Amino acid sequence: MAIAKPVLGRTIKRKIHSIGGRKTPFIAGHKLLYTCNLRCEMCPFWRRPDERLLSLSEEIKMMDALVEADVSFMGFEGGEPLLRNDLPEILKESHKRFHTSMVTNGWLLKSRIKSISNYLDYLFVSIDGLEDTHDRQRGIPGSFKRAVDGIKEAKRYLPVSMSTTITENNLDSIFDLMELARSIDVSVNLQVSYNYSTADKISPEREKLHDLLIKLKEMKKSGYPIVNSYEYFDAVINSWYNNIPWVCKPWSTINIDPLGNIVMPCYVLNEYSGKYKVWEVNIKELWNSYDWGQYESCNKCSLSCYLEPSLFSWKKPSMIQERIINGIGSYIASMF
Repeated sequence: MAIAKPVLGRTIKRKIHSIGGRKTPFIAGHKLLYTCNLRCEMCPFWRRPDERLLSLSEEIKMMDALVEADVSFMGFEGGEPLLRNDLPEILKESHKRFHTSMVTNGWLLKSRIKSISNYLDYLFVSIDGLEDTHDRQRGIPGSFKRAVDGIKEAKRYLPVSMSTTITENNLDSIFDLMELARSIDVSVNLQVSYNYSTADKISPEREKLHDLLIKLKEMKKSGYPIVNSYEYFDAVINSWYNNIPWVCKPWSTINIDPLGNIVMPCYVLNEYSGKYKVWEVNIKELWNSYDWGQYESCNKCSLSCYLEPSLFSWKKPSMIQERIINGIGSYIASMF
């Protein structure tokens, strides 16, 4: 029941604090390492060498600092998290404190899922299209089959979603991917590729993307298993095509690099360059002294980890139903 205290207790606590205009992150994202066994075209992170990795005791120290900041949700990513031998121990500590999720490329998933499944509430597996498209974009032959086999095995233990990055190379494969998701009974979380300075520039052509986003919203309405909210698609379309910006709240998410440094204001603009050790600063004080206002109209990315939390409102019944009621209901159902 790791979800009970973080989601309910800390949410109420944050809501009380926010009445006075104070800011606090409620989601944390942590890159466990940059090293990866795939070579994705759109990703800058596998191209970086790891200086060193946090020890288990340092990971725990980081998590305790996030608890003090009232963080409720913890997401682990990389690089490839499954390359860490101590991953079960790290996830176990996280699961004691947070609702815990992880993103993996799936290459090692089938063989390792049993050792980590008790410590995860949700799992995202990167799939960018059917076999040829996925393997080309991910840079390693066989990566599609390994990922799909991993998804099928992981589904025996916990809820799983595909995590799909839309690029110029897979625009025509997204509909096939939706049918694949239906056939193996998993959902899909989508985001548009961002052109990082040190990665291949393969963001999709704007007009084709516009038509795809409209179609995806229609597919969600017709019952396709799309994780993104309706508001997500509306925000991207309105911002990028109709000059109606959405208000970004980068303070809702705190990102931590493999060395334990806080990445500010977000990992898109700062490309994961951290400055402050998370356990050496008062996060609440830092969050409420930082000038977040200058980034409210940025709208340069459509990454779900920033856009969805920014859009969420207790005043929007559809979002409460989809994000809170349905989400907790799915979590409880997965326990039986």
